[in-house]
Amino acid sequence: MKLPKDLYISPDALRIFLEAFEGPLDLLLYLIRQHNIDILDIPIAEITRQYMQFVNLMREMKLEVVSEYLVMAAMLAEIKSRLLLPCSTIKQAESDPRVELVSCLKNYEPYKKAAYDLDTLPRIERDMFIADAAAPPMDIIVYPVVELTELLRALNEVLERASLSKSHSIKGKSLSIHDKMSFILLVLRKKSFISFTELFSFEEGRIGVVVTLIALLELIRQSVIEFLQPEPFGMIHICSRRVVR
Repeated sequence: MKLPKDLYISPDALRIFLEAFEGPLDLLLYLIRQHNIDILDIPIAEITRQYMQFVNLMREMKLEVVSEYLVMAAMLAEIKSRLLLPCSTIKQAESDPRVELVSCLKNYEPYKKAAYDLDTLPRIERDMFIADAAAPPMDIIVYPVVELTELLRALNEVLERASLSKSHSIKGKSLSIHDKMSFILLVLRKKSFISFTELFSFEEGRIGVVVTLIALLELIRQSVIEFLQPEPFGMIHICSRRVVR
């Protein structure tokens, strides 16, 4: 194919363009559609000339011209030569020599369009990408395990403080473990952490300490709360398990 002298096209670009055709019918259909030619009335002489220009360009680019392209070139040349015969000779023929070529093109075009429609559909890793961003690293604080001896020590301090407080009983009102559990959870919704001693009401006396302790142990058993001790022999704190995680 002869190109304008002042037009520079990278050889690699031409190579990609020529290799994009999937076969001789694809190239032929491209030439027909490029010039808005009626597929039922193909000007064989002009199409053959342009087709051979592409084939020669493939040779100049040192591309491997497969036999299918050469077979199509021979078929076009044959049709062209038959059309050049005298009219009387053509009338003797059973049909137009272009009929077979037109039939091949008409059968090929729907598949070409279907392939194009499929290619335009969104494709993963081409038009869309699956989000795979990792979560930012989080500093995980590992607190020392609260030993039973530490818990008993803290409980003993609470009992001593409760014994120093004047207790009194209110008739008709009893302490409920369930109510204490609800109270503890309500406090933890307002505060992320609370010290062990803050949960005890010394006005309730020793029985109040016992009920509060049982409520705490039940919440721990249900994996709702957790004891924390930032440092050995330090103050024991309580928090929700979701805060620790």
